Amino acid sequence: MAEKTRYSDEELAEFKELILTKLDKAKKDYELLKSAITQSESNDTQDTSPTFKVLEEGAATLSKEESGKLAQRQQKFIQHLQAALVRIENKTYGICRETGKLISKERLYAVPHATLSIEAKQKQK
Repeated sequence: MAEKTRYSDEELAEFKELILTKLDKAKKDYELLKSAITQSESNDTQDTSPTFKVLEEGAATLSKEESGKLAQRQQKFIQHLQAALVRIENKTYGICRETGKLISKERLYAVPHATLSIEAKQKQK
């Protein structure tokens, strides 16, 4: 039997459903992170000592920076998932960009936006 060169339309539809679910969750998470960054502090520090106020502002800044980094990672993840949807439409989804062989279903279920097979990924290291 000849080796498969691409996933069937039914398999692609299954992956598309998985990606759309992950994409929806990722967008919700991104919005939460974005609101955490832009939300002004509801706890007022007017009645606390100046030293404590400085410490609290420093912690808030650190928290916003961390949220910003997480939001950037989430945005990148969303872009990767959207690119995977394009590959599904082009019927090139699941094909390793290095070897040209099919990426295992197990890998695609774990990392639905993968463009490299495990073998190709290990060669990169």
